[in-house]
Amino acid sequence: MTALTQKPRLLSLDVFRGVTVAAMILVNNPGDWGHIYAPLEHSVWNGCTPTDLIFPFFLFIVGVSIVYAMESKAAVAANHTKMILSALRRMVLLIVISLTIHIIFHPNFAHMRFPGVLQRIAVVYFICTVLYLKTSQKTRDWLFVILLVGYYVVMAFVPVPDTGHASLDPTTNMGAWIDRAVFSTNHLWSESHTWDPEGLFGTLPAIATGLFGIRVGSWLKRKDREDSVKVKWMLIYGVVAVVLGLLWGQFFPINKALWSSTFVLYTGGWATIALGISYWLIDVKGYKRFTPPFVAFGANAITAYILSDFVPHYLNKITIGGSSIYQLIFASHFSPFNASVIYAGVLVLLIWLLMWILYIRKIIIKV
Repeated sequence: MTALTQKPRLLSLDVFRGVTVAAMILVNNPGDWGHIYAPLEHSVWNGCTPTDLIFPFFLFIVGVSIVYAMESKAAVAANHTKMILSALRRMVLLIVISLTIHIIFHPNFAHMRFPGVLQRIAVVYFICTVLYLKTSQKTRDWLFVILLVGYYVVMAFVPVPDTGHASLDPTTNMGAWIDRAVFSTNHLWSESHTWDPEGLFGTLPAIATGLFGIRVGSWLKRKDREDSVKVKWMLIYGVVAVVLGLLWGQFFPINKALWSSTFVLYTGGWATIALGISYWLIDVKGYKRFTPPFVAFGANAITAYILSDFVPHYLNKITIGGSSIYQLIFASHFSPFNASVIYAGVLVLLIWLLMWILYIRKIIIKV
């Protein structure tokens, strides 16, 4: 990691990223996994809760950020090789960091999980970077369609070798079969060992989520459109994508674990709407007084996410009289559900304090 002086950024994007990261930390760290309010849980399978929006929002933001970070340099073809190698280095580093964290907390190589959230972020970032540098927007639009339609055709109609028929069930779908064939059941999500919510095949439509972000970022960067026009069309595109996701969802359910094509459209639509509103309020209308706490998270998003693994892990190791901090401070004073969510909120604040220190010192830690 390298500490760099902060450069000018799209403020609404940093706020959007900050809110997304804060929400990710909140839902990943309840005090008690047995007591979680429904909106803070993932869907059991089909469907989409507010929590299910968080990860696709982040990948959408990755796509938008690629445009804002690379547009000027991308115009010079001689820069492309260096930019691609830099993206490759970042992808490898993120994967190594994720696997290292897993080893630290679960030192069992025989059952080490290979897929993961950071791994998917890393792969989507790298592939979307290459596509942004080496293809036109028209080509990326066609790739977006091909990825969504192709994924649907394979998942819904191609027989899975284990069963001889197509399936969208958790353990018998094509993605689960590919993950078992590549990683074996020893290296998949610990809750199932038969499928993985960040598996290989589901990364293809996740790339489409990144491409969705690139499309929106390119639209925002256009200088031949008024801001009011940009925002109007972002809201229209967002609503259309949500509606298409819901309609197509009657045949191909909206499903985060599968990262279904309808999930890409539905969540990408909401992300476009959210960013459009944020852009209008913050960057156009200038409502900025409330933004610094969120920008503190957004400017160092990956750092905050990594710390969200370490802070609760070591905090839970602290005991007083044989009782954990959670039991002493939270569980003993609040109802089970409230204690769980308040604890998660306190963790968000603790990590925010660390990010605030970096923010006021104008430091961005690049991974």
